[in-house]
Amino acid sequence: MEVDRANTAPWPTRAGPRPFPDRLCLQGILFVLHTGISWENLPQELGFGSGMTCRRRLQRWTKAGVFHQIHQTLLTRQNAAKQLRLSTGRAAH
Repeated sequence: MEVDRANTAPWPTRAGPRPFPDRLCLQGILFVLHTGISWENLPQELGFGSGMTCRRRLQRWTKAGVFHQIHQTLLTRQNAAKQLRLSTGRAAH
């Protein structure tokens, strides 16, 4: 599934390191949300970047509506595949 990157603000052009890869930040975000650890305690050894980087990326994506777009895309695909009960909003088995 491809997210429409036009909805996210472009990265500022400035000197310095390139932004941390989106996929790794997403994995870090999911790890924190799944385990319940604080952003500050996200282990660097996992390779997801710093907790603060992941937290800022979550805020940026939330503000840009990225997660709403993903949710709508998944609902549309499930509905098209007849795998969604629209009366309950749950996946059909």
